[in-house]
Amino acid sequence: MALNTSADAPLPVGEVSRLIGGWIDRLGAVWVEGQITQLSRRPGAGVVFLTLRDPSYDISVSVTCYRQVFDAVADVVGEGARVVVQAKPEWYAPRGQLSLRAAEIKPVGVGELLARLEQLKKSLAAEGLFAPGRKKPLPFLPQLIGLVTGRASAAERDVLENARRRWPAVRFEVRNVAVQGVHAVPQVVRAVQELDATDEVDVIVVARGGGSVEDLLPFSDEQLVRAVAACRTPVVSAIGHEPDNPLLDHVADLRASTPTDAAKKVVPDVGEEYERIRFLRDRARRHVGALVEREERGLAHALARPSMEDPHRMVDERAGQVAALLDRGRRTLGHLLDRADSELTHTRARVVALSPAATLQRGYAVLQKSDGHAVRSADEVTADEPLRARVATGEFAVRVDVRDRP
Repeated sequence: MALNTSADAPLPVGEVSRLIGGWIDRLGAVWVEGQITQLSRRPGAGVVFLTLRDPSYDISVSVTCYRQVFDAVADVVGEGARVVVQAKPEWYAPRGQLSLRAAEIKPVGVGELLARLEQLKKSLAAEGLFAPGRKKPLPFLPQLIGLVTGRASAAERDVLENARRRWPAVRFEVRNVAVQGVHAVPQVVRAVQELDATDEVDVIVVARGGGSVEDLLPFSDEQLVRAVAACRTPVVSAIGHEPDNPLLDHVADLRASTPTDAAKKVVPDVGEEYERIRFLRDRARRHVGALVEREERGLAHALARPSMEDPHRMVDERAGQVAALLDRGRRTLGHLLDRADSELTHTRARVVALSPAATLQRGYAVLQKSDGHAVRSADEVTADEPLRARVATGEFAVRVDVRDRP
């Protein structure tokens, strides 16, 4: 509404500022586009301060928002980024200053793409597709390398030439595909799946030269990321240059900064391997030489011993002792036999002397009854009792005569 003022009836500055604030409050929330020229995020603060500038009119306005509003796009928005902000204008009456209170921030153009990619990246990472534990190691010397790249591209030339320069015998199975545009994703996915199904392929390299964010967008496609995650063959991502970082880099088993770097990481250098083999061969030769020398010294030390110089010396030294012991043994055995013979002779003489047969030889006789018992007393016989008389050379019958009794 119009105000009735004049030079004689002016409005105070404070009243004018209050009225402006009321008009701005009635404006409500608006969408504003501009470029972020200043960004202030204090640690621990719950509010983020921005300066939004319109390059066409060289006008800037202050913007404040809660930290959670800015954190939603913090990964892809920074100073210099163009954004669209949904904000409510606010008028600070004491200073007469206009500012915007942002409720939502959206990147514009590339920033919006990056925001969507960042959201997809977080979703795939939460599924575990980027986990280090699922990365497969590359073979030391692949016999056949699958290469997915653009036809007659610099990336194809860099991979082939550098790999063959490092290892001339390396072989490639090349799949030429579109690397940008609407046909890129299905062609790359099909080529990767075909190579993964080929048993002879030991590793797959997906290569492309540098380009804009839009050009590299197919290599951040969810379909391609999931196809690479499902491969049983190790996959190397060689997309763009060092700053480029599509989602394929995160799901691949190995990331190469450039196609040339991929060739260096996939195949070993024949010169370096030759030098390594030569070093190991020389090292082995030194170790074997040292072992032989040590054993030779040990053998020489063993041969220097008296027993090795004259092996029969010990036998000769012991021969006299053996002969002396043998002679001593014979003498001892002879003495034992002589003494035993003497004892046996004496024993035999005593046995003979005590033998009944010897007694009979001296003229004695042994009288036996019919039952074979010897007669020891005259009382043991009766008159006319028949007896047997045994003498030295035989026996004969006798009969008892009582007249013979005393």
